[in-house]
Amino acid sequence: MTVEIIQYAEQLARERGIPRDVVIEAMEVAIETASRRKYGAHKNIQASFDYKTGEFAISQLFEVVEDSEDESYEGPDVHITLEEALKLNPGAKVGDFLAETLPTIEFGRIAAQTAKQVIVQKVREAERKSIYEEYVERQGQLVNGMVKRVERNNIHVDLGRAAAFLPHEQQLPREHYRQGDRIRAFICEVRDVTRGPQIILSRTDPQMIVRLFEMEVPEIYDGIVEIKAVSRDPGFRSKIAVRSNDSHIDPVGSCVGVRGSRVQGVVTELQGERIDIIEWSSDPAVFVCNALAPSEVARVIVDEEDKSIQVIVGADQLSLAIGRRGQNVRLASELTGWKIDIITEQEEASSRVEEFEAVSKQLMDFLDLDEDVSGALVQEGFSGIEDVAYVPLEELAAIDGFDKDIAQELRNRAREYLLHNALETEERKVELAIDPRLFQLDGLPDELVLSMGEKGITNLDDLADLATDELLELSENGLSQPVAEKLIMDARQMAGWFDEEEKE
Repeated sequence: MTVEIIQYAEQLARERGIPRDVVIEAMEVAIETASRRKYGAHKNIQASFDYKTGEFAISQLFEVVEDSEDESYEGPDVHITLEEALKLNPGAKVGDFLAETLPTIEFGRIAAQTAKQVIVQKVREAERKSIYEEYVERQGQLVNGMVKRVERNNIHVDLGRAAAFLPHEQQLPREHYRQGDRIRAFICEVRDVTRGPQIILSRTDPQMIVRLFEMEVPEIYDGIVEIKAVSRDPGFRSKIAVRSNDSHIDPVGSCVGVRGSRVQGVVTELQGERIDIIEWSSDPAVFVCNALAPSEVARVIVDEEDKSIQVIVGADQLSLAIGRRGQNVRLASELTGWKIDIITEQEEASSRVEEFEAVSKQLMDFLDLDEDVSGALVQEGFSGIEDVAYVPLEELAAIDGFDKDIAQELRNRAREYLLHNALETEERKVELAIDPRLFQLDGLPDELVLSMGEKGITNLDDLADLATDELLELSENGLSQPVAEKLIMDARQMAGWFDEEEKE
């Protein structure tokens, strides 16, 4: 009997991919369920398998209570008083369980059927748990399977022990599968649901490219070459940024392989998707230039605060840098994490001329200067009245055609203008009854506070109640969206809209 039960348990365990002990435990639960049908459903029956005799021992457990007057006492079938328990076991105490061995039972047809159902249910639950634990550990990896059926463009995949699901939106454009086709996909999610683990696959996830390159490029698998970032337009084009942890190994060449053999394996798996492999750099300007390949960049202007980069290219490189429907610049922006604005050299030159004229006109109007003097100041790098007011006198006097007296006069005019402007601003603050705390918000210019005050936004609650688009409209594109969002949240916090837990 021992050999037969153990062999059956081992066979069932192998077929379902679960431990043998789980099958034995299911059998024990089945015996307990069947035994309760004979001895009483309210009794505490316990069954255990004895590996030596090959038999299931059945016991009835009694919990020891103080006496029959105890509130938890439910009768002699469930509890035993301490006095009676001490007669059976001198070491018994309240809360212990005493076991009474029951005779083995002969299973009738109904009891046997019940036991079978319990075993099947327990084994199925163990199998589901085993499958879930296996595949939740494989989440983020590639898996091979066979198409079981296709329903409404959604693919059901047979993975062997488990079934998986590849939604239509996670499939590459223009690829079609039929029943029986082999398929390779990326495990993007594993859900533990009532009817069993649900494994969601993807062929569009950017991380699928990482896993494919790990298979094709030994240097990536070994950690010598590292994929730092991936951006993807599934089925059409992808960009990956790589770096080498060994100065003697070219990261791009390692990924491309001899005559493109390595990257071609990935391209073939992804139905001809074009893959740009670029070298990663910690310098954002260099990284962005690399990411815009194959276009050539003339120069860049980096704005660290707004995390944006203006890229200047030749007129013949503009379409190549932007790409079809903006694909190249969009993927480069996703890859680098920087906002990229591409303009031609001609546009950049025109912009500089406009900026030169605007600053020159400001100096002419506010400091009462002629065109030659204001032009000379702008050419020397002065970008506003503040520069003229606070630059060292020697630097102003050193400009060609200037002397110490001219420099002093220019600085006096600039300081008088700023002082007059500051006084007007203070008067306007009082007139509009603007909450002083608005001026304490980091990133909110005083000019914008006054402009908002003229439109009735005079305190923190007024600002906190604005939507991001409304604040951007008020600033006339003077603020970026992230700065506008932060200002509104800061105003809400300063106005006391959040309690301490929400602040944390």
